[in-house]
Amino acid sequence: MKTLLLATAALLAPLPAFAQDHSGHAMPGMEMPAPAPAPAPAPRDHSMHDMPDMGAAPVVELRTVTEVTGIPTRAAGSGTSLLPASDGMNGGFHVMAGDWMLMAMGSASLAYTNQGGPHGDNAVYTANMAMLQAMRTWEGGTALTFDVMGSLDAVNGQGGYPNLFATGETAHGQPLVDRQHPHDLFMELTARLDVPLGGGVTGFVYGGPVGEPALGPAAFVHRKSARYLPLSPISHHWFDSTHISYGVVTGGIATNGVQIEASAFRGREPDENRWDIESPRLDSWSVRATWMPTPNWVVQASHGRLTDPEEMHPGQDENRTTASVNYGRRGVSAMLAFSAKDRVPGDTLTAWLAEANWDLGRHHSLFGRVENVANDELFPDHADPLHDQKFRVTRFEGGYAYRIPLADTGEVALGGSLAAYAKPDALDAAYGRAPLSYTLFARLGLGM
Repeated sequence: MKTLLLATAALLAPLPAFAQDHSGHAMPGMEMPAPAPAPAPAPRDHSMHDMPDMGAAPVVELRTVTEVTGIPTRAAGSGTSLLPASDGMNGGFHVMAGDWMLMAMGSASLAYTNQGGPHGDNAVYTANMAMLQAMRTWEGGTALTFDVMGSLDAVNGQGGYPNLFATGETAHGQPLVDRQHPHDLFMELTARLDVPLGGGVTGFVYGGPVGEPALGPAAFVHRKSARYLPLSPISHHWFDSTHISYGVVTGGIATNGVQIEASAFRGREPDENRWDIESPRLDSWSVRATWMPTPNWVVQASHGRLTDPEEMHPGQDENRTTASVNYGRRGVSAMLAFSAKDRVPGDTLTAWLAEANWDLGRHHSLFGRVENVANDELFPDHADPLHDQKFRVTRFEGGYAYRIPLADTGEVALGGSLAAYAKPDALDAAYGRAPLSYTLFARLGLGM
């Protein structure tokens, strides 16, 4: 569950609400305890970006990217996206190796789902991800970050797991309908360079053979608002299908709480061979603007042109436009988002998504999601009279998780969810009048 980039969150200029939180002068991504009184004068540790002991010489401050911009590193989302500071992927197991900070984190879920109605299916499945990161900084705030993220979702088979009204990608040469495809083994292989440019402006370059372009909100596998929801959104291919793109180059700048970026990337969705690295290409583009008015809010709008993205619609390009608002504070995480896919040639398909997670305390969480999509891929057989017809479907899903903490950075969560649907009467024959779905899960999170 697309990417944690701890340096990403350090790209915005200072904001009054949190520009003063420089205590400890921590390495980006590390939450440092309050320093103990020094027993005796000693040489300063420049790797921790403290003030050097230079006697009568001029004092030069060594600062991280976080200290230059005043933005908490915890705002990092997937790729180069941002999340509220309380929701970013700020965990992980950390160790210092010379000037490098190494981080590891991951999660794994074992679940049983029963998707109701004639088109529904039931299965036991697993969803998992792991991430490794290496990062170092230099004086003045320059930072270099390498990220590797992967998943073993493909052990479920090419067909993934049942997910009523979900569509997108293929298995065994056939379109996947009412199923969620597995993630690829390699979800991210990227490098990123952040350079303070002066005057409160920070620039960055990000890219690699597998990564995520600047398009849409943070991917669902990285959003805290979706952490315990056991099923992927049926709107996944409207908002974040590009979170695994084979070939990505992104450049951007940030100042005064605003991040502007542009990407070149491969528009084609991953093929059904989940174990390889496909040939990178740069045939598509996107632009995104993100605004963080406070540490609790993130607003983004993006637009992209995807070349031949879908196997089910060969030769059709896509103009995709998205907008989203994320909120996170005191155990509440939420997102509201809109997306429009304009196929060229073809129809425009829109989707709405609202989701939230509420941590009631140390052990209890409530979560839910409502999404509405206009989908024309539910009947891929050309002989079917409903083939290529557009149907607007709404899914309502809610659930509960009981959380068992493991030390400081791990937990086991046990829970389940129930989903109901609103749909046109024309779908009753195929899906039943009122299908219901339920899912039970056990989730292990480490460094999260």
